[in-house]
Amino acid sequence: MRAFDRKFGPGFLADVPARPGVYRLHDAEGALLYVGKARDLRRRLAQYRTTRRVKRDRKRRALVRAAARIAWEVCGSEMEAALLEIQLIQTLRPPANVAGAFPFLYPFVGIRADGRDTHFCLTTSPAAFATFDLHGAFRSRRVTGEGFFALMRLLRYVGHLTPRSRRGPRAPVPHSYVFTFRRLPADWPPLCARLLRGAAPDVLEHLVLGLVERAGARARRARVQEDLRAVRRFFDDEAAVLADAIAATGYRRYPVPQHERDALLLRSRHGVQVAGAPGTENDAPARPPLTGPRSARARSPRACVPP
Repeated sequence: MRAFDRKFGPGFLADVPARPGVYRLHDAEGALLYVGKARDLRRRLAQYRTTRRVKRDRKRRALVRAAARIAWEVCGSEMEAALLEIQLIQTLRPPANVAGAFPFLYPFVGIRADGRDTHFCLTTSPAAFATFDLHGAFRSRRVTGEGFFALMRLLRYVGHLTPRSRRGPRAPVPHSYVFTFRRLPADWPPLCARLLRGAAPDVLEHLVLGLVERAGARARRARVQEDLRAVRRFFDDEAAVLADAIAATGYRRYPVPQHERDALLLRSRHGVQVAGAPGTENDAPARPPLTGPRSARARSPRACVPP
């Protein structure tokens, strides 16, 4: 007999509806282990019953061994189930759910002009940088961080980076970074803001043209091209994706709060506007009670600095 049948009974799946919904796996003490969504609950849970000893089924086999109870909640559509899954993962943080469980780590990038100085920040704590024009929230800390630091290195060729000893107090919260540039050309802060907001890929072309005029950038062409690729990757994978989602859904808040970012991208993929946007209803459908037995954007132009 399969391990799934020994634990939950051979007739378990007969009671599971073949409808969209969210399912939860609990251990013997009742602690939540995992939350998942499904277009068809019966079909998805059947995959836990028929796991094989292959790498892709390793997580399901481990969950079946650890679980003592399975419960589910029927939803009106696959998208509604996906939105509820995001909400439950963010609120309950089941140990077996990693993706989307820690939205408070989603980063922002900010700009603040102060006379002749222009300040840039990278942070996961937006409240500490209320005086900055923040952009985000972005999802990947790695891609965003690489793009941010690459942009800071590139801006050294067109402005004057304030030495660390003269930058004033450190960033107000841990794991945040602030860079200050003096005499940055007046058109560069707005260009950087457009880049961070995913407004137009031609900003990268302008960035390249500005660097071509700098002897220091030409002398370090290989490093400059590497930094340009990091900035372009950030634009394509984070800034432009978020901008497209905002445009597709009619989302009205900016920057996007960390806890709303994943749901916004989900609605965008399904072509659904957010509540309150033009042409939508403000009230979300009521959720049914928990139940259960035994309970792009195109790629931007390739950027390079000619010799």
